[in-house]
Amino acid sequence: MGVRLAGLIVVLTIAAGIVPGSAQQSLAPQSPAPHGATQSWPPLPKSGFITGRAATGKDVADGNAVFVLRAYGVPFGKPLDVTIPQYAYLTKRGQQPVAVIVVQAEQGKGIKIFGVRDFSGKAATAKEFEVQLLGTNPPN
Repeated sequence: MGVRLAGLIVVLTIAAGIVPGSAQQSLAPQSPAPHGATQSWPPLPKSGFITGRAATGKDVADGNAVFVLRAYGVPFGKPLDVTIPQYAYLTKRGQQPVAVIVVQAEQGKGIKIFGVRDFSGKAATAKEFEVQLLGTNPPN
C-alpha cells in the first residue's frame, strides 16, 4: 500500500532561482510601488518562458520554465490559455505583493499553477489565487 500511495504523489519539479544566463532576463530588483506611487517595470523578456505547451525537464534545465507537472514520471500539465509572458503581482499568504513576470501557466489535476520570476530572476510557483495578472503593457 505504501508503495502504491507513493506512486500517486504528484511531483512538481521547481527550479527555485536556478536560471542559466542565456535565458535569464537582466532585471533590476523591484517591489510593488506603494499605493499612489509609480513603479518602473522592465520590458517583457523575449526568451526564457514557455507558451502554448506543457514544460519539460529540459525547459526547466534551460531556464525556460519554472516547473514540470509529473505523475509516475510522466508529465501531465496542460497549458493554460494565458498570455505569456505578462506582468503580474504575486501575493503569498501574509506577505506584501511582489511585482513579477509570468513565464509559465499550466493546469494539472484541476489546479492552475503559474511559474513567475521577480525582477532579479528568482523563480517561484503560485496557485491561481496568488497571482494578479496585469497584461502585457507595463502597469502604471
